[in-house]
Amino acid sequence: MKTMKIALAAAAATVALSGAAMAQEMKLSYNLGVTSDYVFRGVSQTQEDPAIQGGVDLTSGIGYAGVWASNVDFGADDPTAEIDAYVGVRPTVGDTSLDFGVLYYGYVKDKGLTPGSYSYVELKAAASRAFGPATLGAAVYYSPEYPGKGGGATYFEVNGAVPVAEKLTLSGAVGRQTIKNYGDYNTWNVGVAYALTDKLSADLRYHDTDEHNYGKIYDSRVVVSLKAAF
Repeated sequence: MKTMKIALAAAAATVALSGAAMAQEMKLSYNLGVTSDYVFRGVSQTQEDPAIQGGVDLTSGIGYAGVWASNVDFGADDPTAEIDAYVGVRPTVGDTSLDFGVLYYGYVKDKGLTPGSYSYVELKAAASRAFGPATLGAAVYYSPEYPGKGGGATYFEVNGAVPVAEKLTLSGAVGRQTIKNYGDYNTWNVGVAYALTDKLSADLRYHDTDEHNYGKIYDSRVVVSLKAAF
């Protein structure tokens, strides 16, 4: 109940902030992708197997909302699909782009927002700014109740991207996941994305964490992805 109240309050504030923007013209976009391994914050969500993913986004002015889905594999009798929903605003202050949002991570055949379930809510605050051809950013995500009775959890990240050749972009991120009732860990990734067309891109990325003793899904890995956006 505490989680739901916080999520509803944050969503209401987000909608209020974007009220004026929603009066503007709405734009609908789609994305569909395939990856050799669905990695989230350095951890495989598919037991190192491939995933098919896709989403729909609605934007209007600085406001946005969307739904995204992927297959997952957490083990026997656990959810086999993840369906996320999110809403937020992306205002600009000077040369800095901001992003404030609410995310719900939902899982098929899960128990919903109850103790012991996989589903949970996060609040997001992020900022990014261009420095010449490069872009640097930082983000923080907070969940009042992490899955599996994990308690409060926070994820911090710094990231950056820079074009290194025509249609080729180098990017990376370093993050730290803290979970009140579990252990904390650090994660990082670096890779290159290549624009095959104006709608299709390929990504080759190395992921790792500093907690390989948690299991093979925390180990280092190289992931290849292909994504189409319309």
